[in-house]
Amino acid sequence: MADGDSFRAAAPNGAVAADKQGEDGWLDRVRSVLGMRPVEGLRESLSQALAVDEGEDSIFSPEERRLLQNILLLRGLRIADVMVPRADVRAVEESVSLSELLRTFEEAGHSRLPVFHGTLDNPVGFVHAKDVMIRLARDAAADDGLNFGAVDFSKKLSDLNIIRQVPFVPPSMPAMDLMVRMRATRAQLALVVDEYGGTDGLVSLEDLVETIIGDIQDEYDLITEPTLTEGEPGTWLADARVELKEFSEATGVAMPDVEILEEIDTLGGIVFALVGRVPVRGELISSEQLPGFEFEVLDADPRKLKRLKVRFKPEHETNGAAGQGAAAV
Repeated sequence: MADGDSFRAAAPNGAVAADKQGEDGWLDRVRSVLGMRPVEGLRESLSQALAVDEGEDSIFSPEERRLLQNILLLRGLRIADVMVPRADVRAVEESVSLSELLRTFEEAGHSRLPVFHGTLDNPVGFVHAKDVMIRLARDAAADDGLNFGAVDFSKKLSDLNIIRQVPFVPPSMPAMDLMVRMRATRAQLALVVDEYGGTDGLVSLEDLVETIIGDIQDEYDLITEPTLTEGEPGTWLADARVELKEFSEATGVAMPDVEILEEIDTLGGIVFALVGRVPVRGELISSEQLPGFEFEVLDADPRKLKRLKVRFKPEHETNGAAGQGAAAV
């Protein structure tokens, strides 16, 4: 045993701890001088910089700030935060006929559907619409082209040999870990199961990507017109997608000519620009940049803002104070 080791072995625990703290402090000072800051410190610094990066001297645009904030927030998200809940999962039983399967794909508007045996708590995999089309073309193949009259549409899904395996993940799994895993395994879909093996929900790679860049609309997403209804005097209930021009025309409230609104088209865009992230349900947001306006989040998920309550009082009727519980930004 070396002399130094003998000394440490004989020294009281407190002395060793103090020595260790001294070493850590010295190393921290060296890292600070060399610009080698701890990772957590760097994350906090970046988050704080994004929060105050506004005005004419802003380095990032509102959209860039939102994307960077979402990337930082992704680390704290779990699968339970982004999954489609069980009640909204569209799935098929493995004994479903080919004709019923095609009808379900048409109604669901998805390219992939989970497959179960008996109940959704006993999943067996998933089926891809592309595999169904390939199997149809193969069964209908004829010398002169395709003869769909030769296809047995009563055949069960379980007999078509097109059910693919689906990964199972716990709701507590970090969303970032699943994104990395899906990319490595080329998986697009995963089922979320609880500790008892029951199905909690479903998560897709698209769901995970949307936590960063926002909602992705494809050709089969149902697009409804955003609604705007008047509530109490000076209050309106609105979809986050309501355009600012439409809001002003319907309410008679003109948006102020301020820099923050130069690149924004919707009410939801205002909220994103003010807070730099997806706000949570129930959050109140007001800002000196938009005097007289207050936004209350009625509905939102970790990916997108859905509905808002907009309150407006002319500047001469307000005392300049944010509402109780409001996040002044």
